Parts: sequence; C-alpha cells; structure tokens
Amino acid sequence: MKLAKVILLLAAVTCVMGAPLAAQQTRPSPHEATSITVDGNRVSLFYGRPHAKDPRSGEIRKIWGTLVPYGRVWRTGANEATLMITQRPLILGGVTVPAGAYTLFTLPQADGSAKLIINKQLGQWGLQYDESQDLARVDLIRETLPQNVDQFTMRVERVPSGGGVIKMSWETTQYSVPFTVAN
Repeated sequence: MKLAKVILLLAAVTCVMGAPLAAQQTRPSPHEATSITVDGNRVSLFYGRPHAKDPRSGEIRKIWGTLVPYGRVWRTGANEATLMITQRPLILGGVTVPAGAYTLFTLPQADGSAKLIINKQLGQWGLQYDESQDLARVDLIRETLPQNVDQFTMRVERVPSGGGVIKMSWETTQYSVPFTVAN
C-alpha cells in the first residue's frame, strides 16, 4: 500500500512538472530537487536555480528589490513555481499544512521581512499566481549571510531537537521557516 502511494505521488509530480515544460520550450535556469526525511516524514522541494549573474550580459544583478521586486509575489526560484511535497502534515510557521503537494511563493518587503506563501494550485509557469488558492502565508526569518550566494539555493534541514527548517539563500540573504511533523 505504501509503495502504491509513493508510485502515485511520483506519477503526479511527473505530470505536474512536465505540463509546464510542454508549454515552455526552454528553462533559462537549471532545476534542482532536494529531499530529506525529518521525523519519519519526507519533505521534497523542486525548484529553479537562477544565478545572480545575468545569463545574457554576464553582469551581477541586484536581487532583492530589483530582480525580485519588493511587495510583489515571487515564484521562489525560476521557471516553474516551486513545488513542495510532504507525506505527512506539517506545522510550518505555526500553520498546519496537510500532507500533499503545494506551490511555494515568496512575498519580500522593502524592510527585509518576507512571507512564504503556501498555495494549493499546482503546475504554474512563472508568476501564474491565484491568491484564492492560498492555504497560508507565514513569516520568514531573515539572516544576513557572510558570503554572497550566486545561485538561488533551497534546502531542508533536520533540527537536532526535532522538526526541521526550510532555508532559501541568495545574494547575502537567507530566509528560513521552521516546521514540525504533525502527528
């Protein structure tokens, strides 16, 4: 039964990730998948990894506030909107996120704060965003990094005391949100 669920989930991911590709011929940025098991629950992220360096001119772009405008919803990566899959419910930033697949968007603000938007609509290319599909918006924790990160990077990490954290790093900023696995 568990194997059947995993196969069904993988088939769904393939369909969701493949549909935008049929409409879009090329991905300007490479794609990445990251997955980890936290407290018996697998959390997976599928996202585009744009570079700070402009692919056409080679110039370093200003990310926050310019390439990613303040006060506007961002797809949290490049190409297709970022996909998060969790096998069990999560308590993410104080909000219960049921098991399943979700799209992650980010809403950065000029004061450095940002919200992670957990959206129920799947398969969007770019900024095809429907606010009515939002499950929740949670505050992100902002940190300044000691070194510049050229390529947008997401990761899920275990916390030794239990639970985990989703981290997003680009330029000299890291945003994160802790989570626990719901029973």
